[in-house]
Amino acid sequence: MTISTTAIPLLVREQIAHPIVETSTGQTVVPAPDEEARRLAADVGRGDETAFRTLYETYHPRLFRFALVLSRGDEFLAQDVVQAAFLAAAKKLRRAESEEHLWNWLARVARQQLARKWRKHQRDLAFISVDSLSEEFPAAEPDSVLEEILDAALRAIEPEDRALIEIFYFERRSHKEIAGQLHTTPKAISSRLERAREKLRSLIKRKLPHET
Repeated sequence: MTISTTAIPLLVREQIAHPIVETSTGQTVVPAPDEEARRLAADVGRGDETAFRTLYETYHPRLFRFALVLSRGDEFLAQDVVQAAFLAAAKKLRRAESEEHLWNWLARVARQQLARKWRKHQRDLAFISVDSLSEEFPAAEPDSVLEEILDAALRAIEPEDRALIEIFYFERRSHKEIAGQLHTTPKAISSRLERAREKLRSLIKRKLPHET
């Protein structure tokens, strides 16, 4: 499958619902998450672009949150990591045993992509040594820990800043859209977002264990 980064939106507005299947008896059945994950991975492996779009729309919001903490609050690096992870999925994903297995695969690829980007650009981010970042995905669920760190950081900032970050990054509204909603100017929104980003980055770095 050939997928370009321009074909992938930066962040979808919401996750899609699980597909509903009607049986021969007229009953509606929602496929079990593990069954759906197995089918989705197999279809992506066969080059089905509709399946890839479903994969992207379903997992992008969670993977972005995960990458945002991995990158110590660097949203631009997080976006690059997520894009690279999905491009890798388009090329290499072949199967998944369960929904958990599929998520773990994506999260592991995101870790690998982050390490590679740091090495490629020889960035001194002063956040973490790349040498300490293992490319092996541990048996535990570190993504849950990272998501808790992000949630805690969001709860620690002022409600107005938290709402602004969530609208901009997780709902992907533009400065102009937010300005219209809040009856202010795009320039004012840009300034407020920059201050909110700095607060969030600082909190994430303080809360994140050095060994993660």
